[in-house]
Amino acid sequence: MLYKNINIKIHRNLIFPVVLYGYETWSLALTSERRLKMFENRVLRRIMGCERDEVTGEWRNLYNDVVKYQYSSPYIIWMIISGRMRRAGHVECMGAGEAYTGY
Repeated sequence: MLYKNINIKIHRNLIFPVVLYGYETWSLALTSERRLKMFENRVLRRIMGCERDEVTGEWRNLYNDVVKYQYSSPYIIWMIISGRMRRAGHVECMGAGEAYTGY
């Protein structure tokens, strides 16, 4: 369990910032959104490991809903959407007549 917690912290503090560099300005298409979800699920499955099936006794990968339940942080797509909304709010507050002069 300690191994999973350390890897989740590494995921949040090292992988997220690299993947999300400049995400406020992205135009997020459905294909890129799907690829980001697949990437994150793949990373989280590697962190969470496998589980033994109760019926057959074989090892198998975790389902997406189990990974979502065990991972308590916001997902990449939610972070992108909230960051874009936050940036849009800042741009709206600037107003049209208040251009930055640099002084």
